[in-house]
Amino acid sequence: MFALHEQLQKDCTLIGELPLSLLLLMNDANYPWFVLVPRRAGKREWYELAEDEQQQLLRETNSLAEYLQQNTGAKKMNIGALGNMVPQLHVHVIARFEGDAAWPAPVWGRVAAKPYDEALLANTIALGHNFIADFPVSE
Repeated sequence: MFALHEQLQKDCTLIGELPLSLLLLMNDANYPWFVLVPRRAGKREWYELAEDEQQQLLRETNSLAEYLQQNTGAKKMNIGALGNMVPQLHVHVIARFEGDAAWPAPVWGRVAAKPYDEALLANTIALGHNFIADFPVSE
């Protein structure tokens, strides 16, 4: 049975569901940083998903990256499925900007997470909700 890893529960805010994945927002206002978690128990690697699920995760990841770039004006989209600290399969999609807290380096371990203020959190959650609302149900 699928359950969200406790570290992701601690580090993220649940935004909603896509056809395959949960959409989470990382609790770090330094960057618009979303996380996709396929709702499949025991999966650690992308290749462990069924082929149609692999394609669906790719659609969700690419669609989210494109949506964030178009709606934030990001210079670069960082996409990664590392899983070194959290073994549950999950994909980070991070909008990056010249001059952001870690630019041009990777975000991991560069600066402390910055808490969201109420207004920015509401706007970023709304961005995630709008993405879900605009996501095509089937392709």
